[in-house]
Amino acid sequence: MAIALSKPDSEDGTGSPFAVRLDRVSKSFGRPGKQQLVLDDISLDVAPGEFVTLLGASGCGKSTLLNLTAGLDAASAGAISVPGGRPALMFQDHALFPWLTAGRNIELALRLRGVPKAERREEADRLLTLVRLSGAHDKRVHELSGGMRQRVALARALAQDSQLLLMDEPFAALDAITRDVLHEELTRIWNETGVSVLFVTHNVREAVRLAQRVILLTSRPGRIAHEWRVDIEQPRRIEDAEVSALSVEITERLREEIRRHGQQ
Repeated sequence: MAIALSKPDSEDGTGSPFAVRLDRVSKSFGRPGKQQLVLDDISLDVAPGEFVTLLGASGCGKSTLLNLTAGLDAASAGAISVPGGRPALMFQDHALFPWLTAGRNIELALRLRGVPKAERREEADRLLTLVRLSGAHDKRVHELSGGMRQRVALARALAQDSQLLLMDEPFAALDAITRDVLHEELTRIWNETGVSVLFVTHNVREAVRLAQRVILLTSRPGRIAHEWRVDIEQPRRIEDAEVSALSVEITERLREEIRRHGQQ
């Protein structure tokens, strides 16, 4: 049975109508007098349970925006509010500790969260089951395929029990078939958990397949150029006609931004 696209825009457990709010956020790098403006006047809300993707040309500040939201760096101007506490962050590389098993990598996140030792194994196994890696608790990282490693990384991110999941091109290094499978899994997990997702990608079709809303950033400095609400029923596939049609529209806007930047 198809999953309805829209989740209700209800408040989360914090009583806030948004999972994250960026209010006129700007970011510059460099010394005084030689600063480069990377992000300029970004205002964006992600609602509780909403899935939003960020698109833009390389160097437009997508990952910088995610790092600011994660609290890994400070904005030069503006404010970022995350009512549910520190977000969970998933990188392009799985960043698993190779000397730990899959389960132990997840248990480490649980330990840092303060989960009692007696409960960690059971919770790690629950999360591995959620990402369809039941029975993989004692497998070493080198025994896992690339797709399996990303599943463990996703389980570890979910172990942080955050209401906001930040994902920085987590499937970019995977082959097309593995990426397709993980798109399905991420959509299922998002629907089962109700977590809010802010997902960075340079792949237009990936953005349209996954998101409720697609945000296009201009080339540097990154500003919000346009946004699309994706009114296509889930589950979706990359090859679906509606996904393809919207991807073509967004790709043309992206090309316009790249051409405009090239003429500066």
